[in-house]
Amino acid sequence: MPGFGWKKGLFIIFIVLLFSSPAFSVDKATALRIANLIEKHKQEIIDIRRFIHMNPELGNREFETSKLVSSKLLSLDMEVRSETAKTGVVGLLRGKHDGITIGFRADMDALPIEEQTGLAYASLNKGVMHACGHDIHTSIALGSAIVLNEMRDMIKGNIKFIFQPAEEGAPSGEGGGASSMIKQGVLKNPPVSAIIGMHVWPEAETGEVLISPGTIFAGLDTFEITIMEKSSHGAQPPKEIDTVYIASQVVVSIYSMASRTLDPVNSAVVTIGKISGGSRPNITADEVTMEGTVRTLNQETQEKIKQLIERIVISNTQPFGASYSYNYLKGTSPLYNHPDLTAILRPSLVNAVGQNNVRSFPPQMFTEDFSEYSERLPGFYFLLGVKPAWKNSVHPLHSSQFNPDENCIPIGIKVLCHLLLDCLDYQAQFENHNK
Repeated sequence: MPGFGWKKGLFIIFIVLLFSSPAFSVDKATALRIANLIEKHKQEIIDIRRFIHMNPELGNREFETSKLVSSKLLSLDMEVRSETAKTGVVGLLRGKHDGITIGFRADMDALPIEEQTGLAYASLNKGVMHACGHDIHTSIALGSAIVLNEMRDMIKGNIKFIFQPAEEGAPSGEGGGASSMIKQGVLKNPPVSAIIGMHVWPEAETGEVLISPGTIFAGLDTFEITIMEKSSHGAQPPKEIDTVYIASQVVVSIYSMASRTLDPVNSAVVTIGKISGGSRPNITADEVTMEGTVRTLNQETQEKIKQLIERIVISNTQPFGASYSYNYLKGTSPLYNHPDLTAILRPSLVNAVGQNNVRSFPPQMFTEDFSEYSERLPGFYFLLGVKPAWKNSVHPLHSSQFNPDENCIPIGIKVLCHLLLDCLDYQAQFENHNK
């Protein structure tokens, strides 16, 4: 379990509340108020989403998106901090009543993909597309800020809306994403006690919400291996050393490693996506370099894979007298859903979308830098269905034809408003109980 540095004792609060069954903050009257406000602002929010979709921007380059977000938050009289981690924006909504601060993270960046959806509001930026639904995430966050701004009278604490750049990765040589936002104090002033995140999910129907406690997404590391030796003419290859042959053995051994040495429960996915070496077809390569990624669901497996790959390289180079270099870079940690926070908030989801629309899902090998937040404080991350009920399937994330159902936007706003209001109210109930 990741370590948490939070100061308000929320772990104890969650344990107590698990067994106390507090009443919903979002009762029928409040739910109706939320629904009416969503309907009131629905078209405005859809228009915002379509504008963002038409004007996608890559990581650390979300300049216009950032301006749009800042402008909208300022119009709501929120406390706004822009240019955090280059293009990030933070909006603080202070409720009428004192309480803790809950955060919601929305990512804003697009992908270097040429859109092929044929939509009337398709990307105007050649080679750039919102193929991962971050335009939906940003719109749901803004929509929730608009709705909850008109409900300040019942907010027991603060809500910090975190609009993050570069979730898909920063340009080469630049920092970015969640880690940069955290370094620049996004979780402070006031301190965030718990944080919520979400992602659209094309494998679930619109109206469905998927949740799971514990580790839900994999950690992602990268590595680079270079096999080195002097080159020679192809007509007189070295009798004992051939870097291409050695590299091929390394690749085969790495790919068979998971099935032979790892516990199936703690699985890993290793991918070698790039191999390069040599200069001419008739000259043996003096070195061959391969680059790959490692996806794991826990930190122990993460460390084990790192060691196993080097053992494989050593065992394949030493017999031939070849040399090697091995660089392993730890990246994103596995995404961990705090089990107690997940249990506390599940009834809120049921209250929002109905029992039959709240489903569990197994851990996935996708990665998400929301894990940077959930390593530091209790985090809750859910998936929002975006597949129309009348379709058997939709194009997957990162597809040039990815086209999520826009009807997910008001549902996402409804879900988020329920979660935020209930989470703040749980804390208030606990404090009143102990007075």
